[in-house]
Amino acid sequence: MMTMRLMRFGTKKKPTYRIVVMDSQRARQSQALDTLGTYTPLDDPAGLRIDLEKAKSWIAKGVRPSSTVQSLLDRASKTAKPRS
Repeated sequence: MMTMRLMRFGTKKKPTYRIVVMDSQRARQSQALDTLGTYTPLDDPAGLRIDLEKAKSWIAKGVRPSSTVQSLLDRASKTAKPRS
């Protein structure tokens, strides 16, 4: 099964995460199919960049986001500016 989850990067005690799509059976640091954005929790405010269009297309294809990624998607969709 394919999942949308976080992949950890950064140095010790200064994590940075990439939001990626990969097989749920693979290790956290293995090859990802697609990178959707980044999340830096230690910034003030926390830095979050997600390509919502890509995420929606992957979800339409049956990819399940992890609980953390789902909360990040919800946060990003609330702050996204509606197109006029």
